[in-house]
Amino acid sequence: MPTEKTLRAGSAQKRSAILSSARELFLTEGFDRTSVDAIAAHAGVSKRTVYDYFGDKQTLLHAVFDAVGQSLLATIRHTLEDTLDSLADPAELEPALVAFSLRITTDMLDSVEYTALQRFVRTASGHLPHPDDRALTNAPEEAMGERFAALAEAGLLEVPDPRLAADHFIALTFGVTLSRLGSANAAKDSRVRPLIVEGVRAFLRAYRTG
Repeated sequence: MPTEKTLRAGSAQKRSAILSSARELFLTEGFDRTSVDAIAAHAGVSKRTVYDYFGDKQTLLHAVFDAVGQSLLATIRHTLEDTLDSLADPAELEPALVAFSLRITTDMLDSVEYTALQRFVRTASGHLPHPDDRALTNAPEEAMGERFAALAEAGLLEVPDPRLAADHFIALTFGVTLSRLGSANAAKDSRVRPLIVEGVRAFLRAYRTG
């Protein structure tokens, strides 16, 4: 008889297999053309198991979308910690913000996860939750805002509205890069870094203390 630990591991594996299969089929075949039968067969589980775990196909799409979003949010939080944590020297601020931005352009904006998220938004928006109902809609900006607020507490920035500061930062860096170039991978395109650097400098002219 399987132990409780074995049952839990098996359940986690089945859930992961269903999510992975649904994601692949939704992206390659489209949401409307993908059946629960196909997802179950691809995942190696029964159709009943898919329904037991997720209820229906639309709920499964929401779970896939949230899983992708959580992965991207984890990348943002990890990068914030790596590049902007515990700064104390004003001279370190610009290079740290540039380093954060360049890491995001390569590790997130050119990632498989980000591409999947954008494709879901383009092709299955009618089946996704309304943006106001998506838990992750504002999470990246909020995470950046929290970091900017911490930099303000350290005396490095003046940030009356942390969320607005995050919106301004994104617009001046990633937003300009994506708008101008259509992509944002500094490792592949030498034009990305100068745009990022100038965006960071514009942000600091508005938000640096003194």
